[in-house]
Amino acid sequence: MQIEVGIITISDRASRGLYDDLGGPALKKAAEGYGWKIVADALVPDEKRDIQRSIREMIAKGCSLILTTGGTGVSLRDVTPEAVREIAIRELPGFGEVMRIESMKITKNAILSRNLAAVVEKSLVICLPGKPSGAVECLSFVVGAIPHCVEVLQEVPTSC
Repeated sequence: MQIEVGIITISDRASRGLYDDLGGPALKKAAEGYGWKIVADALVPDEKRDIQRSIREMIAKGCSLILTTGGTGVSLRDVTPEAVREIAIRELPGFGEVMRIESMKITKNAILSRNLAAVVEKSLVICLPGKPSGAVECLSFVVGAIPHCVEVLQEVPTSC
């Protein structure tokens, strides 16, 4: 099964052109390395409505996996988890737990991360850190569970 991916960078400053988006391109390279097809990407400010609209647009384009980077920290402007939870059918807490546990081996600040995964419609949305290396590392910690999750959500028939 080909996994079709949307990537959303969430950053006030990058969306205003104050600095280059590095997280989106880093995730794109990692996703392509896993053999996934990038269908869409977006750069939006830290605003719930913009995040939710971008997720819905990517689902409409056929993305079964949506990766976000940014907005998962403790800053008052970091609203990605709240935006996703508001439109999610269910949260998948194991993803966030694994990302934090494995990241703690790299940096003690990982305890501050609010990474998560959730189901929106029939797509898997994974919210990753804004730092490019952190986003790619966290994705690598959970990549093994993604194909099966996407297959189940997309109701792909499997042979018994």
